[in-house]
Amino acid sequence: MEERILTIPNLLSFVRLLLVPVFLWLVLGPKHDVLALVVLMVSGITDYLDGKLARRLNQASKIGAILDPVADRFFILAVVIGLGYRDIIPWWLAVILPLRDVFLFSLVPFLRTRGYSSLPVHFLGKAATASLLYAFPLLLLGDATGTVADLANVFGWAFTVWGVALYWWGGILYAFQVRRLMVSTPPVRRS
Repeated sequence: MEERILTIPNLLSFVRLLLVPVFLWLVLGPKHDVLALVVLMVSGITDYLDGKLARRLNQASKIGAILDPVADRFFILAVVIGLGYRDIIPWWLAVILPLRDVFLFSLVPFLRTRGYSSLPVHFLGKAATASLLYAFPLLLLGDATGTVADLANVFGWAFTVWGVALYWWGGILYAFQVRRLMVSTPPVRRS
């Protein structure tokens, strides 16, 4: 992986980061749900494209490997805060999703003792994020009334339940990977 910073995939991840406060403002301020849905869709599309383009254009970078999951986490956090504040999702859901990231962050000091700063993203984590990125726009759409809102609510909760289960399952697998690394890799000596 190279040290490139100015790449198309990194630009897409950066745009996704910039959209986080825009989404929060749209949901919590003027409550422009249609525009907030558009921002969520753009976020999901850029999340898909940055990885795809990084591979296709051979533009994978160390900064991109960090920027992409950070953008995902910030977006998920912003969405659960916004939807939780609006009572679209229950408080326990607004807590349980960021709690997984706090749990994983607590594993970083253990990784550092073995010379690692993070573990590679695996398919389960990507599937969980994708499920949640489908769930949130549907839940926001489901906050309205009518048949479309009712259907969006049903499918939104289906994606939410599946996404939360995958999100935590992936987190537990990361914890097992850290444990395996702690057993199989000697500590790095700091000078």
